Amino acid sequence: MEIREILPWDKPHFCRMVGEFYALPAVAHPIPPAHAERTFALLLGDTPYARCFIAADERDIPHAYCLCAVTWSNEAGGLCVWIEEIYVEDSLRGQGVGQKLIAAVQAAYPNAARFRLEVTDKNPRAAALYRGLGFEGLPYRQMVMDFPG
Repeated sequence: MEIREILPWDKPHFCRMVGEFYALPAVAHPIPPAHAERTFALLLGDTPYARCFIAADERDIPHAYCLCAVTWSNEAGGLCVWIEEIYVEDSLRGQGVGQKLIAAVQAAYPNAARFRLEVTDKNPRAAALYRGLGFEGLPYRQMVMDFPG
């Protein structure tokens, strides 16, 4: 698997994988397909806030992705890179693809003060991977306020 940034011709693969990601039991709820479309458009634009890495096979077909959001953290004292979503097709899980995606994110942001992600209790394999890479649990909950649209 080659790790690279998302490209315009990745759209059908990205949208398919996002749909598969949000259908997993470890995800709280599905999202409308339009969200993936909007995210893809943002990724191809000139934004400093989001970036996506793809794991592609020898035919350049994507089989995994890692969507990142970039922000500033006063708590961490610098740039915070959120690993918003990481998805690896089922047939490739356990083969180091997720680890390679996270390594690519870390290499892309060598001066980041923090890398952050979320994991549910329903995904112990992912949690074990993240702990093995040095991620630690936080002693507090997150809360959100979503707005339709």
